[in-house]
Amino acid sequence: MTEGRVNPARRLEDQGITGLGAVHYNLIEPALVTAALRRGEGRLGRGGTLMVETGQHTGRSPKDKFVVRTPAVRDSIWWENNPPMEPEAFERLHRDMLAHMKGREYFVQDLYAGADPAHRLDVRLVAELAWHGLFLRHLLRRPAPAELDRFAPEYTIINCPSFQADPARHGCRSSTVIALDFDRKLILIGGTAYAGENKKSVFTLLNYILPDRGVMPMHCSANHAPGDPGDSAVFFGLSGTGKTTLSAAPDRVLIGDDEHGWSEAGIFNFEGGCYAKTIDLSPAAEPEIYATTAMFATVVENMVCDPRTLEIDFADASLTANTRCAYPLEYIPNASGTGLGGHPRNVVMLTCDAFGVLPPIARLTPAQAMYHFLSGFTSKVAGTEVGVREPQPTFSTCFGAPFMPRRPEVYGKLLRDKIDRHGASCWLVNTGWTGGAHGTGRRMPIAATRALIAAALDGSLEGAPFRKDAFFGFDVPVSVPGVDPALLDPRSTWADAAAYDRQAAKLVQMFADNFAQYVAFIDEDVKAAALG
Repeated sequence: MTEGRVNPARRLEDQGITGLGAVHYNLIEPALVTAALRRGEGRLGRGGTLMVETGQHTGRSPKDKFVVRTPAVRDSIWWENNPPMEPEAFERLHRDMLAHMKGREYFVQDLYAGADPAHRLDVRLVAELAWHGLFLRHLLRRPAPAELDRFAPEYTIINCPSFQADPARHGCRSSTVIALDFDRKLILIGGTAYAGENKKSVFTLLNYILPDRGVMPMHCSANHAPGDPGDSAVFFGLSGTGKTTLSAAPDRVLIGDDEHGWSEAGIFNFEGGCYAKTIDLSPAAEPEIYATTAMFATVVENMVCDPRTLEIDFADASLTANTRCAYPLEYIPNASGTGLGGHPRNVVMLTCDAFGVLPPIARLTPAQAMYHFLSGFTSKVAGTEVGVREPQPTFSTCFGAPFMPRRPEVYGKLLRDKIDRHGASCWLVNTGWTGGAHGTGRRMPIAATRALIAAALDGSLEGAPFRKDAFFGFDVPVSVPGVDPALLDPRSTWADAAAYDRQAAKLVQMFADNFAQYVAFIDEDVKAAALG
């Protein structure tokens, strides 16, 4: 059963996937919504959204993600961060998953990862759930109908939530498994219905492939000035730090909200949609994202609504604090039609500091930028991973350690080289706490963060007076129009200045202890930048 278009020479049978029940190739959004409703995978929400629940897994399962250890990748994978799976175990997993799939209905989507044709990846998703097909159709880039006639998938993802892995047989940790085989160009996902595993698996692929081409893969959002793609900016940060919110500014053109590449031609979006956090989402603070939660075919994930009116309760975290919606990029009014931008004039690193120590913005030298990029300090936010219920300070190198198959220095040196060659200004922005640590202080006002970023992007912040931070050595503005000066000096926001000093010293030591793992791999000026 093939309602959608597909390259006749690239059906699943040609990949050794046989004996399935109905197979639906490249269904478009209305058909996928209809199929999901028919199968009881979700319910229709306001505006024709698809409301789904992901069950036990409401976030990623990073401890269940493995890379197959083959001779071709043995010397290039960061094994301390990527648990290995032996080829024989992967072969058993693949064989058992295909056997489990026999006779079942599946949904195939052939999609592009990457807006730049020179660097895009052709990806096929074979999904047990129709709504996973809809999700990845939003998140990746959709080929034109004529392109599907000649589409040849380079990598294939098989996602089968009903399959339960056997750790003893399959060389994994639990019944949940995400296994990547770079030699066979195959990803197997089982035991979890959390759709984010699909998109992050593609990101991991690109993080492995692109550095060999001189392209910097980045866990970042990006935008550019209206009418000037050359005036672009990137925003690094983990989930919950504000990548989506801050890049979707109404006075800028949104290139993308999560994953990009930086090539010799400039930056390009890996994706064709957005996967936005929605907990406490409000029409006043984030009107563009809020509007998507009532648009046709938006996937509304793990959100609670009134059963009669279908009104969403954005404050209800009873299923998870990691409530989200997935939608195509064109649902954002100021989104780029091309997904392309020039070399960034500004590089912003977002951190959610639960200690309440870091200032709301600081200017970084290229060496300091590499230091903070490799450090990747932030706080895990409730719901983004299984078991995380409140903010936890963490160091996630390159602001995306779970998706980095190569050693961090590979990405750090790529980034520094591009910053040096293209003269980007670099900024560290704290969207976390001020006036005290989490539980005592308050969250940084989003209006102040937006004003500071706007001043950085339009160049006016460069002319502000700066002071050198006594603990970290970076430059911090003393005054910025429209921003309370007290916010710019976090020590003054604490009731007890001595307590701030102790907390700041503690954080400095945490940075130093964490950075010790990179000292053997980096240049002397980056070592010197560590603490000013």
